[in-house]
Amino acid sequence: MTYLERAKDIYAQIGQGKLLEAFDQYYSEGVVMTEPMGTREGKVACREYEVQFLNNVQEVHGLEVSNIASDEENKTTFVENVLDLTFKDGNRVKMEQVSVQKWEGEQIVHERFYYDRGMA
Repeated sequence: MTYLERAKDIYAQIGQGKLLEAFDQYYSEGVVMTEPMGTREGKVACREYEVQFLNNVQEVHGLEVSNIASDEENKTTFVENVLDLTFKDGNRVKMEQVSVQKWEGEQIVHERFYYDRGMA
């Protein structure tokens, strides 16, 4: 399976409401996730962050992946997407972001998210 195919599978799973399953399958134990609001290190800490995020979501209205690409030689994938959701506080947002994923073998070892902090 190519890195592009893996990235597509992650977002297909997320679109089916299986974010944690995709995370468990594709993220390494030592993963580092970086975004404008900070950096998390290690699979346990990164997964807990995802669980807390999901616990604040009331409803997911849709996920649109507008661009997805890979640099197979450098083991890197790039995903541009929009997540439309409503938080439990009633606030509905469209979260637009780009993620850059660095792979080793079959798992992501580093992921950086680019987005406007006003959207988070």
